[in-house]
Amino acid sequence: MRQFSACIEWLFARDGDVFADRIRLAHEAGLDAVEFWHWTNKDLDAIAAAVAETGIAVSGIVAEPMIALTNPANQEAWLEGLRESVGVAQRLGASVLIAQAGDDLPEFSRAEQRSALVAALNAGADILEGSGVRLGLEPLNTKIDHAGYYLSSTAEGLDIVDEVGRAEIGIVYDLYHSAVMGEDTREVVGDRIDRIVHLHVADHPGRGDPGTGHIDLAERLDWLFAQGYRGRVGLEYRPATSDAEAVRAVVKSLGGSPRGSAS
Repeated sequence: MRQFSACIEWLFARDGDVFADRIRLAHEAGLDAVEFWHWTNKDLDAIAAAVAETGIAVSGIVAEPMIALTNPANQEAWLEGLRESVGVAQRLGASVLIAQAGDDLPEFSRAEQRSALVAALNAGADILEGSGVRLGLEPLNTKIDHAGYYLSSTAEGLDIVDEVGRAEIGIVYDLYHSAVMGEDTREVVGDRIDRIVHLHVADHPGRGDPGTGHIDLAERLDWLFAQGYRGRVGLEYRPATSDAEAVRAVVKSLGGSPRGSAS
């Protein structure tokens, strides 16, 4: 059974709401997991209480601070934050921390930035070892959402993971970002499915509800699961409506079965 995770930065969000209540709404909608971005600006006690109350899983959070790993001067600050992020992930039961490479910095060559990134991830793997938490480096599109970002290629992200060579380090494969960059999932992932620690989906154009654009999300997911992917699929899109039934319909369209729905 495919498992889906609601990114509650966007899904189930209402103006002036209490963030932790989005966890309860996701649970009521039949989702088994949620994820969110920054943890330093959240009420972790309230989140932990909502998680305990509902029994819902937290699939992932961001590894903070979000600073450029392409700059070697940032490594120590990032590692210090990673230690704290691991502790928060363990408290909430999250198995994935999401990391971004940072911007492509003009004062360094691409090779120098890659070296800094690999060094940071290697050191980070030592912190993650034995924690039960994996780190996913996320390639992002530079055509629409993240101009100037260092890592826009999934294949390059996988190459970096292979260079690090640690089980604690993988990638977050976002099908939206990949499609915007014109990538073919089969070609860029190939036989490296085990390096993917988490998936994200949204449609294009608009980064909206799956089914509203032209990305073949269901077909790409079918292929990824056929290759052996067994992690969660993060619903990280800007919803047209906060209606829970719309989210349930998305899950069903992508091969899932929300709790309370007919199989």
